[in-house]
Amino acid sequence: MTMSPSLANEVADRLAVVDTLYRFAAGIDLRDKNLLSSALAENAISDFRPAAAKAGFEYPVIEGRDYIVAALTASLATLDTTHSVTNPRVTIDGDTARLDVLVEAQHVPRQDPTRHYLMKNRYDVELKRSDDVWVITRTTVDNVWRSGDPAVLSVV
Repeated sequence: MTMSPSLANEVADRLAVVDTLYRFAAGIDLRDKNLLSSALAENAISDFRPAAAKAGFEYPVIEGRDYIVAALTASLATLDTTHSVTNPRVTIDGDTARLDVLVEAQHVPRQDPTRHYLMKNRYDVELKRSDDVWVITRTTVDNVWRSGDPAVLSVV
């Protein structure tokens, strides 16, 4: 069975949309600012407030790729993180897309690896096509559940 060109393009776009969040997560975990930046539109918006509120702290909405990269780099500087991305659901409309995905984020202080804080978050991600790649224009993160020591996040 041969795949039609339009179906092949749709499949490629769906994979590329999900890959954008993989780049985002890997950029955080690897502390690779260039990789993290590659996933974000210049005027991207990051809204972690819903998840932060459930974890017991405040985190502002951040606007602009450079500010998001700087904020994530600074707030996670003392932690080792691992982000696992699962259950992606992609909707594409022309050159825009929406991604609903679960992300499990483990946070471990480098100076005390006996402690951790694990969060299972739902990401609502809006994206746009930018040249040959997809980039995130807005991310809203809400928490589903969490476990471990919430003070791990307050050491940042």
